[in-house]
Amino acid sequence: MKTRLSLEKVLGLRGPGIVAAMRVGGRFLDTHSTKELLSHVGQTIRCVPAFRTIDKSALQDSFGGNQTGPSEDFLVGRGLFYLNERRKLFLDCTSGHYQMLWGYNNPELCAAVEAASHAGATWDNHSNIPQAPLKWLAHRLVALGNAPGEKDPLDTVLLGVCTGSVACAAALKIQLRVFEQTRGRKTVPVMIVLAGNYHGTDMLPQFMRGMWPGMTPRFELVTLEPNDAEALEKAFRKHGSRVAGFWAEPVMMNREAIALAPEYLRLAQRCCRKTGALMCVDEIQTGFWQPEVFEYRTLGLQPDLVVLGKGMTAGFHPLSGVLYRHRHDVLEQYDAISTNGSAALPAFVALASLELIRERDAHIRAMAGRIQDGFHALAAEFPARLEAAHGRGHLAGLKFREVEDAKHFQRRLLADGLWTRVHAYHAGHRTVLTKLGLLTDKTVVDFVLAGFRNLLKKGKP
Repeated sequence: MKTRLSLEKVLGLRGPGIVAAMRVGGRFLDTHSTKELLSHVGQTIRCVPAFRTIDKSALQDSFGGNQTGPSEDFLVGRGLFYLNERRKLFLDCTSGHYQMLWGYNNPELCAAVEAASHAGATWDNHSNIPQAPLKWLAHRLVALGNAPGEKDPLDTVLLGVCTGSVACAAALKIQLRVFEQTRGRKTVPVMIVLAGNYHGTDMLPQFMRGMWPGMTPRFELVTLEPNDAEALEKAFRKHGSRVAGFWAEPVMMNREAIALAPEYLRLAQRCCRKTGALMCVDEIQTGFWQPEVFEYRTLGLQPDLVVLGKGMTAGFHPLSGVLYRHRHDVLEQYDAISTNGSAALPAFVALASLELIRERDAHIRAMAGRIQDGFHALAAEFPARLEAAHGRGHLAGLKFREVEDAKHFQRRLLADGLWTRVHAYHAGHRTVLTKLGLLTDKTVVDFVLAGFRNLLKKGKP
C-alpha cells in the first residue's frame, strides 16, 4: 500500500494552513508580470490566507531560536520575488544567501531537472561511481577555466564536495601538502590572506580570518589589507619560499564588496610564481555571475587553484569543487570529501545553468554594467552620505560615511520590501550590499536604483 506524502501531511497539524498560503502565494507570483509585482513590493498580499506559523524555538539561538513576535520568515518564492509568512512581498536583492543565480524555482531549470530525473539522473549516488552529468561538468569546467591554447592548463576538478566550506578546506590542504612535499616537514609554511576574507566555516579557513585563537595549526598567517601592493610585495620578500599559498576573493562580499584591482591580483600571481607559492582564487561568490563564468578569466589571471560553489548549482542541491593542475593532485580519496559530493542532478543543474548563461550573454553584460554604473552614480550624487560604490557587476555595495546611517538605511529598505544586507558588524564596516540575480532586467535595476535614490533624498533619520 502506497503512502500519499502530501505537503499537508508531512508538515503536521499546521500543514494545511501553511500549504494553502503557499499555493495561493505561488499562484500570485506566477500570474503577475515583473512590472506588476514591482508595484506590490512592500505590500501585504491579502489574497493569501493568513495562517498560524511554526515557531523557531527548536532552532539554535544564532538562527532565531529565541525570536518572538510575528514571523518574517520565508513563505514562498518565484524568480526574484518572495512572500514572507506575514504575506508581505519582497524583491530579493541578494539572491537568497548570494547563491540563487536564477532566482527561486526557476521554471526552465525545474523543468530540466524533472526531465533529467525521468531519464534516470539521480539526485545523489556513491561518489566512487559518478554519473554522466558530473563527469561532463568536470570537462566543461576545465574548458571554461582556461584561455584558448593555454600551455599549462587547469585540467583537474575535485567535485566530491558538497559545500564551499569543504572545497576551501580542500584547496588549503592541497597548498599545505604541496609545500610539505617540496620544502619538507621542518619548514613552517606561511599563508598570506586578506583582511576580511571569508573562505568557509571549516576550522582552518576560519583560523585564517582570526578565529579560534590559541588553537592555531602549524602554519603562520600573514594578513594584509586588500589592494595594498606595497604590503603584498613586502610580505613575499620577507617570507620568500616559506610562503605556501596566497588567497583572494575577486570581490570580497564579507568585506563590504571590496573589489580587488586586477593589477593587484596580477602582482600576487607574479609573487607566487617567483616564490613557488600556490595562488588560490576563491570564486564561490563570483563564479557563474558573468558570461566568462569565472571572474579570474575576465581579470587575466592564471591561478593555481580555483574554488567553486554557491552559484554553480543556482541554489538547487549544493555542489562545490576545486579546479587545479594535475601535478597538484596530491590528496587521497577521503582527504577531502562530502557524502553528498559528486551528485549527478546538481551537476546537471550546473550544466543547464551554463547554457542559460551562454544564451543570455549580452543581457547579463548589459545588466552588470547598468547595476555598476547606477551604484557609482548614486555615490557621486550623494557624497555627503555615501563614501563609495563597491563591487563589480551584479555584486554591488554602497559604503556610507556613518555606520548608523547604513544600518538605518537598510532597515528602511526592508520596510519598503527591498531585501538587502548590511555590513556593520566590524569596526569600519558600513556598507549596504546587493547581488541581483541574472534574471534581473532593466525594469528591476531601475526600480532598485530609484528606491535607493528616494531614500537617500529623504536624508538621515
